Amino acid sequence: MKNHILAIFLIIAISSQAFAQENNSIPLIEVQGNASRKIAPDQASFQIYLQEKAMNVETATSVLNTKTEKLANALKKAKIKDYKLIADNFSVNINRVQRGNTSIDSGYVARQSLQILTSSQTEELQKIVEAIQSAGDMSFNLRFLVSDTQRNSIEKTLITEALLDAQAQAQLIAETLGIRSIRVHHVSFEGGFSPVAKFRVNAESSSSPLILPDSQEISKRVFVKYTY
Repeated sequence: MKNHILAIFLIIAISSQAFAQENNSIPLIEVQGNASRKIAPDQASFQIYLQEKAMNVETATSVLNTKTEKLANALKKAKIKDYKLIADNFSVNINRVQRGNTSIDSGYVARQSLQILTSSQTEELQKIVEAIQSAGDMSFNLRFLVSDTQRNSIEKTLITEALLDAQAQAQLIAETLGIRSIRVHHVSFEGGFSPVAKFRVNAESSSSPLILPDSQEISKRVFVKYTY
């Protein structure tokens, strides 16, 4: 068995060495192609985290359910055109309290994560903020996102532009060095970096301040090796 494993490692090592030698013997022009576009986020996500402590599970759970219902009713009352209220990560655990060097059980703690996902913008976002505030003591995080649909629609364009950028660089190098013709030897892609969009508040409006998402940059990078 040991000899069999040793033989496998030996074959892999020889193959890797042979590939490296073959790759070094091939004349290459290695270039990096880049493409990027600024794109406006088309989704907003409000993240809400609820927590309630009580001496029994029923009370802790009931209070969380009541808070969630208040938020759902507040959103309906605000007549927001497009949104989804998603509840997940519900859990109930024993509430352990540290007193000195001793840990004691003191009832239960119930936790619940809520997400409000919407494609609405400007005034609608402000309505959601007001609905959350009216539903009780809730804090939230707001993030702006680019949906998968919008991301996929631009990804093909970015890949094409990145490849054309790499091709232009390789042709320039070849022409400068007097190389008559080149052809593709290897292509690899690097996933584009897409930061979470920031937002700003426009306080110049005569009514309520507007929450405005900033555009974010989506990029694509390719690595191409040409041989000649």
